[in-house]
Amino acid sequence: MDELTPLRDDTLGRMPASVRTPGYDRARLTAGIVHIGLGNFHRAHQGWYLHRLMDMGRAHDWAIVGAGVRPHDAVQRRRLLAQDCLTTLIELDPSGTGAEIIGSMIDFLPVEEGNGSLIARMAEPDIRIVSLTVTEGGYFIDPATGGFDAAHPDIVHDIANPQTPRTAFGAMVAALKLRRARGIGPFTGLCCDNLQANGTILRRTIVALAQASDPALADWIDTEGAFPNSMVDCIVPATGPKELALVRRFGIDDAAPVTHEKFRQWVIEDRFCAGRPDWDAVGASFSDRVHDHETMKLRILNGGHQIIAIPADLMGIDTIAGAMAHQGIRRLFRDTIGDEVAPNLPPVPDMTPGAYLDLIDRRFSNPEIVDTTRRVAFDGSSRQPGFIVPSIRDALANGQPFDGLALTSALWMRYCLGHRDDGSVIEPNDPHWDALSRIARAARSDPLAWLRQRQYYGDLASHGAFAARFAHWATQIADRGVAAAIAAFGDRPLHPIPRAAATPKRTRTTPI
Repeated sequence: MDELTPLRDDTLGRMPASVRTPGYDRARLTAGIVHIGLGNFHRAHQGWYLHRLMDMGRAHDWAIVGAGVRPHDAVQRRRLLAQDCLTTLIELDPSGTGAEIIGSMIDFLPVEEGNGSLIARMAEPDIRIVSLTVTEGGYFIDPATGGFDAAHPDIVHDIANPQTPRTAFGAMVAALKLRRARGIGPFTGLCCDNLQANGTILRRTIVALAQASDPALADWIDTEGAFPNSMVDCIVPATGPKELALVRRFGIDDAAPVTHEKFRQWVIEDRFCAGRPDWDAVGASFSDRVHDHETMKLRILNGGHQIIAIPADLMGIDTIAGAMAHQGIRRLFRDTIGDEVAPNLPPVPDMTPGAYLDLIDRRFSNPEIVDTTRRVAFDGSSRQPGFIVPSIRDALANGQPFDGLALTSALWMRYCLGHRDDGSVIEPNDPHWDALSRIARAARSDPLAWLRQRQYYGDLASHGAFAARFAHWATQIADRGVAAAIAAFGDRPLHPIPRAAATPKRTRTTPI
């Protein structure tokens, strides 16, 4: 289309007929949720569920107020406020592409040092849920212990300056302190990041931070507050020139469109201390088996992403769909998940691990979703110990093979050297890139130096069978290259190594 319609409240009536627009009066919406970390995933997932509920004439007092605590959030704020906090969602599926404008967000708070506006808004009684998508690496988890990292400089600052915190969690504690002083009950803290037992981790973070400055407040939060665990799922690529061009083809001038696959899942514990929207009316599920759902998702989808994205980027393959089109990478994914991960996962209602593997295979292979291998490979220092190492431990404990998981670990080490087999440079792609690169270089002569990073692998360097296979694959990659090592994995006998000595059993995995 030659003429674009600006995305604003006053232009919704002029949108092309093919674009679905809000069926509710946005001027009558009132706030109920503050969401911190307002990126693409939130708008394609939680924002969509609430928008569809509003379209049913419900939850009009639960609108979202966006927030952020990092400088780059200010750029997003300017974009979204300029278009009245509306977002165009573009569904990408081989069967067709469609666009929908969602209007469940009504404001975006100033991003400022000390987070005064955020604290004040969360302290208001109409805010009953504070939700977060701040990435799995943003929860100040001590990599050595798995507990709360009270020594992190930002946390040290928040403990010393509780009224002017730097972190989202410090701001939440400050707001909860104001609510308690005013006789207002706490809000529910709802984590929507890919962390196993994410609500439990959020509770631990908030309570530990409050305990450091106000033990009575910490007890009140722990007793009166609620932090439900949840599992979220939807593949949402980053927005770049391709996505901006795509929304223009729909005739819409949107500075921050979001593309997504034709699939969403949200499983939530029904533990809220100040009410909640009826998200289950639009497809979400309330369940007391969130742990089983999230274990399957984190180990197969998120773990699968690590299995394919890192070798693909090393081989110069730019997209996840492109990785799945590579026969060797796809076999590595299916054999590793099917033989080494899925046997140790409990089924969930209406879905076995094997059926979920097939579902993820189809979703990863969707050529309409241009999700980059670089984006998916980012932050291996959080994602490998979160999504791969637990599967290694279960395979060892239950007598399952682990060769593909050993190869995946060796590929991550190779990735952190910072160059591909063709000599091209991999730009830093991890918050700890410099340290990882240093260890990866040392591991060229001593592969087990990589496994001796206890903050990621614990004691796995001392597990002889796993360490031997890791060293084998590290040597194969160094001597023959990434593609040849993956081909060798595909050509190996079905189970080329002894199983662990433990009696095989299906276990309920423990939270990380």
